[in-house]
Amino acid sequence: MSSAGTPVRGFAARAGGWSARHRWAAVGIWVLFVVLAMGVGSAVGRAEAPEGGLKGETSQAQRITDDAGVEEPTGETVLVQTRGDDGPKATDPRFRAAVDDVVEAVRGTGETSAVTSPYTSGTVSKDNRSALVQVDLRGDPDDSGDRIDPVLKAVEGVADRHEDAGLRIEEIGGASMEKTFDDAFGNDFEQAEYSAVPVAFGILLIAFGALVAALLPVLLAMSAIVATMGLMALVSHVQPMSDVANSVMLLVGLAVGVDYCLFYLRREREEREKGRDPQTALRIAAATSGRAVVVSGITVCVAMAGMLFTGITDFEAMGLASLMVVAVAMVGSVTVLPALLSLLGERVEKGRLPFLRRRARSGRADAGGSRLWRAVVGGVLRRPLLWTVASAGVLAAIALPALGMKTQELTLDQEFGDSLPIVATYERVNEAFPGGAEPAEVVVKADDIGAPAVTKAIADFRARAVGSGASQGPVEVALHKKENVAVLSVPLIGGSDQDEAAKSLALIRDEVRPATLGRVDGVEAPVTGQVASSHDFNEQISSSVPPVFAFVVVFAFLLMLLSFRSLAVAITSILLNLLSVGAAYGILVMVFQHGWGASLVGAEGVGAIVAWLPLFLFVILFGLSMDYHVFVVSRIREARLQGRTTRDAIAHGVVTTAGVVTSAAVIMVAVFAIFGTLSMQSMKQMGVGLAAAVLIDATVIRGVLLPAVMALLDERNWYLPRWLRWLPDLSHDEPDAAGTAPAAAPESPRTRTTAGSTG
Repeated sequence: MSSAGTPVRGFAARAGGWSARHRWAAVGIWVLFVVLAMGVGSAVGRAEAPEGGLKGETSQAQRITDDAGVEEPTGETVLVQTRGDDGPKATDPRFRAAVDDVVEAVRGTGETSAVTSPYTSGTVSKDNRSALVQVDLRGDPDDSGDRIDPVLKAVEGVADRHEDAGLRIEEIGGASMEKTFDDAFGNDFEQAEYSAVPVAFGILLIAFGALVAALLPVLLAMSAIVATMGLMALVSHVQPMSDVANSVMLLVGLAVGVDYCLFYLRREREEREKGRDPQTALRIAAATSGRAVVVSGITVCVAMAGMLFTGITDFEAMGLASLMVVAVAMVGSVTVLPALLSLLGERVEKGRLPFLRRRARSGRADAGGSRLWRAVVGGVLRRPLLWTVASAGVLAAIALPALGMKTQELTLDQEFGDSLPIVATYERVNEAFPGGAEPAEVVVKADDIGAPAVTKAIADFRARAVGSGASQGPVEVALHKKENVAVLSVPLIGGSDQDEAAKSLALIRDEVRPATLGRVDGVEAPVTGQVASSHDFNEQISSSVPPVFAFVVVFAFLLMLLSFRSLAVAITSILLNLLSVGAAYGILVMVFQHGWGASLVGAEGVGAIVAWLPLFLFVILFGLSMDYHVFVVSRIREARLQGRTTRDAIAHGVVTTAGVVTSAAVIMVAVFAIFGTLSMQSMKQMGVGLAAAVLIDATVIRGVLLPAVMALLDERNWYLPRWLRWLPDLSHDEPDAAGTAPAAAPESPRTRTTAGSTG
C-alpha cells in the first residue's frame, strides 16, 4: 500500500517493496540461487553443441556417416614446393628426398593412421613445382588440435633440413589451423572478454563518483552471469551449448546487467537528492525504473528468442543463453538490488573521489538534468519537423549502402589477413591445387555399395566431375564396404575464391550428381565439405530472416502496446529501432565491404560481411535498443501522467534520463569496441557494428529523433483506438511519492474535451 492507501500495482513495485522490507532474506535468496545454479551446473556438466548443426545436405551427409559409424579422420596436408624458378622440380632427386623425409618423419610421430606420398596419389602440380603429402591423424577428430604438435614439429624439422635445397615445406589442415588459431587468438579473445569488466567499472566510477555505487552494477551483472553459466549447463542437456554462446552471454549479460542496475540506482539517488526519505526513494525507483527494467527485460528476451527460429544450433544456443542471462539480470535488478540499497543506505556513497564529488555537486545544481541535452532538446522541440526530417534523412543515408550488402562465410585470408603464416600456406596450396585444400565430399549410401550399377555410377561421377569443369581432379574414393558407404573427395575449381567454388559446387549438385549417382535407385549422395557447408549455412540464414524478423517485430510491438497503452508509442518504437539497425548495417558495409575508413580499424581488403552477422546484429540490437527506448519513454509518460503537457513531458523525460542513458551507452560502446580491436574480422565486424549502433541509438535516436517525432505527434502519442481498449492493461501506473494517485491516462485528442497547451 502507498502512504495514501492506494494499492501498489506491478511486479517491480511489489518485488522492490518486499525486498526493502525483508532485506537479508532477499540477499540470502539471491546468493543461494547463484550458488545452487552454479553448483548444479558444475555437477551435471555442459553438453557441447555439435559442429555445424545445419539442415540440408550437410546434415544429411553427417547423419549417414554417423549412422554407419564411419568417422572421417582429420586430414592434414604438407606442401613441398620449389621456392624459386631455379629450384628443384618434383622429378628432381632432391625434391623426392624431401618428400620421402616428410613421409618418414610424420609416420615416426605415431600420431598418424595413414601417410600418402604425392607420387602414389598423383598430387603433384601441373608445373611440377609443388606436391602434397596427405596425412590422416589417429584418434578423435574433435581433439585432434590438441595432438597435432608432434606432427608440426616433425614437419618443421624437415623444412629446416631442406631449406638449403631451395624448398618450402609447410603444413596445413583442420588440426593445425585449430591449434594455430587457438594459440594466436584464444588468449586474446579471453582477455577481451574479461577486460570488459574493469572498463565498465571505470566508467561507472566516473558516472557515480563513488566506489560502492560503481561496484553494485558490476557485482549484480557478474552474479547474473555466474548463475546463468550454471543454468546453461543444466539446459544444455536439452539444447546443447557452445563456446560462442558463452561469449555472447557474457557480452549481453554485462551490458544489460549493468544497464538495469544503473537505471534503478540513478533513479533512487535522484529521489534522495530531492529530499525524499530512503524508503520513499526506493519505492519510487521500484515503481518507475523497476517497471522500465521489467518491460525492457521482457522485450529483450523476446528479441533473443528470435534466434530460436533459425534452426542453426549455434544460433539457438546463443539465443537461449542470452535470453536466460537477461531474465536473471532483470529479476536480480528488481529484487536483490532494492534490498542492497536498503541495507547500505548512505553507505552507497562510500569511497567518493574528491574531484568527482565536486562534479556531482555541480551537476545537482543544474536542476533538471544536463545543460547540454536541455539545449539540444529545446532546439528540437522548437522545430520538430525540421529535426525529424534532418535526423531521419541522415540515418537513412547512412543505412542506404546496406541495400548492396554482400554476405558470405569469410575465407581464411579474409578472416585473418596476413597476420598468420598459415594464411600464406593456405593461399599457396589453393594456387597450386585449386580446391585441393578444401575439397567437396560426396557421401554415397547404397543398399549394396559394391553392386555393379553403383560402382559404374561412381566411376561415371568421377569422370563427369572433371569433364564438366567443376574439378581438376583427382576425385578420390574412400570405400567402406561393410557399412555400404563411399566418400568421394572432389577438389573444386575456384579454390579460395568463394564465388567460383560455389559455381563448381552447383555444377556437382545440379548436373553431375543427377546424371550419374541420381540414376541409381536407393542411392543417397549428399554433397558436403567446407564450400557446401558455407553455402548451406547462407541458405539457412537467408530463409531464417523473414520468420525471425517477423517474430521479433510483432512481439516487440505487442509488448510496447500493452505496456504503454499507446498505438503511436508502439509504432514509433519499432520504426526507430529499425532505423538504428539499418544505420548499423550501412556502417558495416561502408567500412568492411567498401573499405571506407577500413585502415582505421584494421579491416583492409575484407570486401564482405560475415554471413551470420546481419541476423545476429538485428536480434541483439533490437533487444538492447529497447533498453533506452523503454527507459526514456517511461519517464516521458510518467511526467505526462503527473499533469505536464506533452512537450514539457518530452523535455523533462529526455533531459532527466540523459545522464543515465549516456553512461549506459558509453559502457556498451566501450565493451563492444574491445571486440572491434581483435584480429579476427568476424569479431571486429561484430564489435564495430554493435558499438556504432549503440552510439547512434543513444544520441541521434533517443536525443533528437524520438523527441522530435513525439513533439509532432503531440497528444496523439497517447492514442489508443477504441477497438483496442479491450487489451490487457500492463501499464502499472504507480502512485507518486506523496501518495497522490497518478493522473488519468492521457486520452487522444478525439476523446478529450479539452486539450492541454502544446507550448
